Amino acid sequence: MSFPPAFLSAMEVQDHLRSSSLLIPPLEVVLANFSSRPEGGVEQPVRTVVPVAKHRGFLGVMPAYSAAEDALTTKLVTFYEGHSTTSTVPSHQATVLLFEPRNGSLLAVMDGNIITAKRTAAVSAIATKFLKPPNSEVLCILGAGVQALTHYEVFTEQFSYEEVRVWNRTKENAEKFADTVQGEVQVCSSVQEAVTGADVIITVTMATEPILFGEWVKPGAHINGSVCCFSAIGASRPDWRELDDQLMKQAVLYVDSQEAALKESGDILLSGAEIFGELGEVVKGMKPAHCEKTTVFKSLGMAVEDAVAAKLVYDSWSSGK
Repeated sequence: MSFPPAFLSAMEVQDHLRSSSLLIPPLEVVLANFSSRPEGGVEQPVRTVVPVAKHRGFLGVMPAYSAAEDALTTKLVTFYEGHSTTSTVPSHQATVLLFEPRNGSLLAVMDGNIITAKRTAAVSAIATKFLKPPNSEVLCILGAGVQALTHYEVFTEQFSYEEVRVWNRTKENAEKFADTVQGEVQVCSSVQEAVTGADVIITVTMATEPILFGEWVKPGAHINGSVCCFSAIGASRPDWRELDDQLMKQAVLYVDSQEAALKESGDILLSGAEIFGELGEVVKGMKPAHCEKTTVFKSLGMAVEDAVAAKLVYDSWSSGK
């Protein structure tokens, strides 16, 4: 007898995934497994992107299976340009389908927006743990949306900073961000002001042209140029970028998936920067973490990260029934 799938709303997902910090240990494992290739038991093709040109939209399809967690999922995510300012419908919408790997039956359909935001912030925190300069005191966040909030939450949980700065194209939104979070945040009037002297920089914008320039960045700083499919966190198309050529070429460049980065990352493709290694290779000890140098972690977001997060949410929900 088959049972209908569970439907977990955004509120229910939030209830079972309150902090991105919960995801850090399992995501470290799955990143290492992914970079171990066949031995790691991760099956994940590069996402399929379907343009909806008539309506200025995109549909992304992101399937993955992780043997270690026995987690099988597909995330469906849409991005419609301009909706953030011209429509009551969100510009980004995501849904995760969780399957029973033993027989392929659908176990759950759950909101994917919170999963995307929290797993992305957790992966950025993992990269920062390994790549940040010693005695990092100043955190800078470029952007003030949902991803800025989730990054702020996990970074202030995992690390200690003397100063946190935020910049956003719309200063009103930056001020709202500063008023929303717990802790003191300095609102900056320009990107240059925000990043000058910063030890750790997080780019969570919808920029399609460079906004962060190498000449402004402190030598030895760590930059998280994190992106997650079409979510509001950076340049996630081959012709979009946030970081200029100088920064991309002077830094030691790490990615989550080399295959995806060479297909999807405008920052990498347009600058011609050379990838040093995958974050999973650093976690596993296969590649060194050059934390004494300027480092960039460029993440496109991986479906297997969604799988791990969705499995955690479902297991928590199931145990409470």
